[in-house]
Amino acid sequence: MDNLPKDKKIILFDGVCNLCDATVQFIIKRDKKDIFRFVPIQSGLGQQIIGDIGIDTTKTDSIILYEPGNAYYYKAEAALKIAKRLGGIYTLLGAFSILPKWLSNKVYDYIARNRYKWYGKKNECMIPTPEMRAKFL
Repeated sequence: MDNLPKDKKIILFDGVCNLCDATVQFIIKRDKKDIFRFVPIQSGLGQQIIGDIGIDTTKTDSIILYEPGNAYYYKAEAALKIAKRLGGIYTLLGAFSILPKWLSNKVYDYIARNRYKWYGKKNECMIPTPEMRAKFL
């Protein structure tokens, strides 16, 4: 795990989920400060990170924000922290962090549980374009 960039936040995402893919594309376009790097959960590195930080994948399987050497977040907390880091108008989404975690996670879980039904699923993880390749680990 020493090869992970210490100055970047790592977003682990469901690489076969169309909603997750669209979310990654959304974040990349708005990550003006080059804060984030991306790793599909299904990849070898994704599985290694999950194992090293001890995340129970039965509790989350769609998005994890990992700050190497510091902390990790999942579900609604991860989404809100990512939005806050994007800055601008997205910082306003941080207002939702005043909601009790159980409530925001309940909404998050509902969306996560239905994401394949609503948005579809790919057979394999996306292959980033050459321009985006630097954003993926």
